[in-house]
Amino acid sequence: MTNESRTPETADEVTADESPVAAVATSSTDLQDAETQGFRDDYERIRDAVGSVIVGQHRVIDSVLTAMFCGGNVLLEGVPGLGKTELVKSLARVLDLDFRRIQFTPDLMPADIIGTNIMNTDESGRYQFEFRRGPIFTQLLLADEINRASPKTQSALLETMQEGTVTVGGEVFVLKQPFFVLATQNPIEQEGTYPLPEAQLDRFMFKVVVLGLDREELNEVVRRTILKRPIELPVVLDGNAILRIRDTLDKVVVADPVRDYAVRLVLATHPDNEEAPEGIRQFVRWGASPRAAQALIKAGRVRALAEGRAHVAFEDIDHFATEVLQHRVLLNYDGQAEDVDVAALVADCVASLVGTA
Repeated sequence: MTNESRTPETADEVTADESPVAAVATSSTDLQDAETQGFRDDYERIRDAVGSVIVGQHRVIDSVLTAMFCGGNVLLEGVPGLGKTELVKSLARVLDLDFRRIQFTPDLMPADIIGTNIMNTDESGRYQFEFRRGPIFTQLLLADEINRASPKTQSALLETMQEGTVTVGGEVFVLKQPFFVLATQNPIEQEGTYPLPEAQLDRFMFKVVVLGLDREELNEVVRRTILKRPIELPVVLDGNAILRIRDTLDKVVVADPVRDYAVRLVLATHPDNEEAPEGIRQFVRWGASPRAAQALIKAGRVRALAEGRAHVAFEDIDHFATEVLQHRVLLNYDGQAEDVDVAALVADCVASLVGTA
């Protein structure tokens, strides 16, 4: 029996006191069918609206939407010209969110992002310091080519990505919620770039690799850009609706075996764990952090609700395993020398746990 074909209602996996069947039955009073169907309808409308602008990239759109509903941040990695920036701009319009874009460059300073105190005069002519807010004070922040800025500048995003606050001169500013950081980086151009430190990578819920287009998709892109037909994107949700959706997601049931499966999947990325596959033991220096387990559960809840279910199944955990884990697994010297694909190692971890959940 594989975990892809099962939901957590298997009776012999848990005791009677903690039966997921009972939990799912109880959830019917907490999570009404109308809420489930409403989220599913809104999700489809957003995906269709963004798809009217972005050709292909269905996996990318699903991943970004999932992270946004969870309150997570996303790192988009891909070569130029694949529509990463246009995707973020389209989401801002469809979700009616305040949007700012920062082009990261080597000479960008932290004050250029968060803002700075400037000397100003009041009505009586007395000098005083006034805080001038930077572009980070928004709801949807596009950090374009984030790896072109120095680590000092990159670190300016750490507090906002985790806490949703900005601290300047001892004063704490709370950002308007919901707040998301969607960052992009180019994987093939390395001159003049600074690799993101592990602490910052861990704050991205997903790392999404944006792949190239096939023949049919590229023809469609050329057709749309040549005709230049304006597309009016509808507003499907707003910030308050997204916050309400998060409350709904908290009601999605996560049974004990499913939660434990997510934990085991994260631990399988550690080379010293007994369930780690051979590739992990040979090529990995350090496995994923506890944030990865939290991200797997959050993403599983969104996918379950998008599929019309009020409980998380094992396949929901597997679905976004690559996006959650691939940037949190650090290769050792042998892995880097042989250019090992981390996504393939994550797939081995998933395969090694199939049938044992």
